[in-house]
Amino acid sequence: MIGIILQDISQERIASQCVCCGSIALYSSPAILMPFVAARTFGWYPAEIDDTWGLNSIKKGMAYSICNSLNCKKCGHLFLDIRFSDSEMAKLYSNYRGPDYVRLRESFESGYAVRNERLNHGVSFLDLVESFLIPYVSMPLTVLDWGGDTGVNTPFLKSAEKIDIYDISDKAVIEGVGRVSLEEAHNNKYKLVVCSQVLEHVSFPVDVIRSLKRCMDTNSILYIELPCENLIRASDEQANLAIRKKHWHEHINFYTKNSLQALLEYSNLTIVELRVAEVPMGESLVYIYQVAAKLK
Repeated sequence: MIGIILQDISQERIASQCVCCGSIALYSSPAILMPFVAARTFGWYPAEIDDTWGLNSIKKGMAYSICNSLNCKKCGHLFLDIRFSDSEMAKLYSNYRGPDYVRLRESFESGYAVRNERLNHGVSFLDLVESFLIPYVSMPLTVLDWGGDTGVNTPFLKSAEKIDIYDISDKAVIEGVGRVSLEEAHNNKYKLVVCSQVLEHVSFPVDVIRSLKRCMDTNSILYIELPCENLIRASDEQANLAIRKKHWHEHINFYTKNSLQALLEYSNLTIVELRVAEVPMGESLVYIYQVAAKLK
């Protein structure tokens, strides 16, 4: 990729390198970790500092979990400096959007329970996903949906010969699909491997893609879907985005087109097609990256 020098990416607790291209040239700016994520992952809750604390040099007011926004000067990737461990990710995403998850999140974010109920009915743009993929896949189709939750949003539900779900949550899958362990997924080869709305959540996206590649052969297509965040869309490519990102929630990676290309190049994948698609969501539009890639 022109202009991107890919360096080895170390797995640090607090990142000092870009997690897509490995560059150490980063902008940094203070931010906060949103209370729901801090509470569910670390057991950290907001605190109000008042006179009873007896702190002479600290200003009174609400205290939240501090972190940093990092923005790669090479590929433009915008990300949280905290890189969650496997056990912390498990705390955050176990029984994802289940009763305990929803109850805690609703306590911090009024109205989330209603939004979650809408999400449980599945997305409304699977036809857009399938039309994007049809030129690159052939029947009979075998599908692995990595991070596919219950399978309700898996493409080709009605036409695929076999659909497997790998997910760290403990939810039961819908009828017609199967759940597989990581070992079982790695022991199979699928014509289509789906990684939809996952890589924005993970600490080390390169590791996830390496695992995905183990489920592929030279005839496989990897479909990656990611949010094209409004902050990315509205900003100049050369701008320092770290100073504009003041809070972090579950999405700990904000991808640019360049950072997504750098990540796939680092992972030794060939991009077949990459586009930004508009998706109607209620009365508004959201934007997503859609990527079809294959092994080099």
